[in-house]
Amino acid sequence: MLADLDLLLTIVYCLTDDFLPQRAGNAKRRVTDAEIVTLAIAQAIMGLPSDPRFIQVADKRLRHLFPTLPSRDAFHKRRLRLERQIEALIGHFARQSSGFTDDLMLVDSTPVECAASKQTVKRGGISSLGGALGDAADYGYCASHSRLFYGFRLHALFACDGTPRALALTSPKIDEKLVCLQMLARCERQPGQQVILIGDKNFRGKDFETELAKLNATILRPRRKDEKGHGPHLAPIRQRIESIFWTCKDILTLERHGARTLHNLRVRLCARFAALAAGVMLNHQLGRPSRSLAAYTA
Repeated sequence: MLADLDLLLTIVYCLTDDFLPQRAGNAKRRVTDAEIVTLAIAQAIMGLPSDPRFIQVADKRLRHLFPTLPSRDAFHKRRLRLERQIEALIGHFARQSSGFTDDLMLVDSTPVECAASKQTVKRGGISSLGGALGDAADYGYCASHSRLFYGFRLHALFACDGTPRALALTSPKIDEKLVCLQMLARCERQPGQQVILIGDKNFRGKDFETELAKLNATILRPRRKDEKGHGPHLAPIRQRIESIFWTCKDILTLERHGARTLHNLRVRLCARFAALAAGVMLNHQLGRPSRSLAAYTA
């Protein structure tokens, strides 16, 4: 079967239509909730963060799948109202991938920048919006790039095939070990399943390892310079999560989210990871490499 955008969106629409609860009929609503969600995932996988530009492209590229397209304003408003449903679909798609039951998971985080600085946000007038990013974002430090950033930090648990298992968007000043414990506590697992986490050097500490043990988990990480002995060689598998984040940044435009409010940022990020989960799910069914998403972008 040919892996292309039409196939992905058809499967996403069918699964979404079955998953979403039935709503009361509305004669004025010509586009269903399932179609709005599918369009949001199409926008993410096609790498078009601008709503007006996406609607223009969809009018030419997706008209055979969507005889009626919403206006830009209607698409924006209904996508916001469907944020919780889009977030729930990440898990719904992930459950149909083999990586959802893996006992080996990768943990890491990446910056989600919102502007060059808080002053940049204010000059744009964005801080006057209700729930503006400037009211919630903060300064953080990205050690891998040795630079400061202004925005949020996205924490994630992934299976090795790229299946998202748990996500959290937080202030960059919150301890990533605490966020890791919270994500692991709500990560859906088999009863009594033991989990091995692979993280970076900062996931250390006796208290942290004790709390992990209470959650039936252990952590493997590289050895720090101030620690004796030789740690495990984790570079090849650690590179996997860097590759997953790069897929999100390159194909799914994670860094070019285009959001100006916190609510809009959340729904745009949810749509991107729903697209990732759907792509991994379909690739497993077609026998393709799990994170090979290029075929679905056009």
